[in-house]
Amino acid sequence: MTERRICVQRAIAASPAVIFEVLASPDGHVSIDASGMLMSAAGDAVSAVGDRFSVKMDRESLQDFPLGEYEVEVVITRFEADRAIAWGIESANLQPPIGHVYGYELETIEGGTLVTSTYDWTDVHPDWEAAVDAIFPVISETNLRATLGILARTVAPGLGRPGAEED
Repeated sequence: MTERRICVQRAIAASPAVIFEVLASPDGHVSIDASGMLMSAAGDAVSAVGDRFSVKMDRESLQDFPLGEYEVEVVITRFEADRAIAWGIESANLQPPIGHVYGYELETIEGGTLVTSTYDWTDVHPDWEAAVDAIFPVISETNLRATLGILARTVAPGLGRPGAEED
């Protein structure tokens, strides 16, 4: 982990296209979330930068800030089909937008895909800079790793990791 960025990787025994289908789907985000914050999502699968969907959130699982239930808009900031997707968060309650970004990069490897999950708060809006140490990271490295585990279980149930030795 660098100062304002967390990156984790996992080899998953599924093609980039199968994995990307989950990552481009609002319901996919909810189904693989290991933080417990994402309650439900509404909207169509994304297909371009600028696409958006809404997510109902609840910070109760993190026990960090008493925000209760709230809704955010996921706004796609990077979209390369079957290769990379990233998004920021917007909310009427958080103005200006904080500026943190979540994303995935997919690389074909023998037997599947190497998935890199990134959480980056390097470009936090200056209005939020004073709160950076108190707010970030919202999601831990453990949450990111667990989300990759859930993603693997979702797209390749029962299959081992590519490159892992069999017992």
